[in-house]
Amino acid sequence: ALSLAIFGAIALITMRVERNRHGTLEQPPESERHGMARWLRGPWPLVGGAVALVVLNFLTLAISGRPWGITSAFALWGAKIAQAIGIDPTAWGYWQRPANAEALQSSVFSDVTSVMDFGIIAGAMLAASLAGRFAPSLRIPLRSVIAAVVGGLMLGYGARIAYGCNIGAYFSGIASGSLHGYLWAVAAFAGNMLGVALRPWFFMERRTSRADG
Repeated sequence: ALSLAIFGAIALITMRVERNRHGTLEQPPESERHGMARWLRGPWPLVGGAVALVVLNFLTLAISGRPWGITSAFALWGAKIAQAIGIDPTAWGYWQRPANAEALQSSVFSDVTSVMDFGIIAGAMLAASLAGRFAPSLRIPLRSVIAAVVGGLMLGYGARIAYGCNIGAYFSGIASGSLHGYLWAVAAFAGNMLGVALRPWFFMERRTSRADG
């Protein structure tokens, strides 16, 4: 009940700010697809996506015995790569915890989070293909590469010291009724404001569109 009250207050404040700035609320675009075609190729209705997240999070908790997480697998993959090139991460504090040490000694396919991440990547590729938007390209501007590297390192480090990302620490934290999820949200909101302010510098199309507007 407390979580619902907080979400309702955030929604009301957000709508008031949006109306004050732009006069009206932005409406979701109308989908040109209907029926099964829309569910297969998107975009999904917001309510449908929300219900899917709830059901999948419940199934994750029931099957794996822990809330949904993402980034712990990335730490495991990085440690595995470090071992492959001759770096020993076992002396690091993070890998001395019993559960983490066991994961490091086992196959990545024995790690629930890793298997789930593989499924997410494959599912995202499938969804993009069904929507006709799967078009990988290596023509990436240098500033965007720098943004990806710097942002990725900061997000990865932050996710480890916070024991989770916006999924494991925020979404799953709040869904589990934990206070730390809300503390994460406050810090992340401040970080997002800074990130949005820096975005035009890293992504030229954003800067151009802002100048044209």
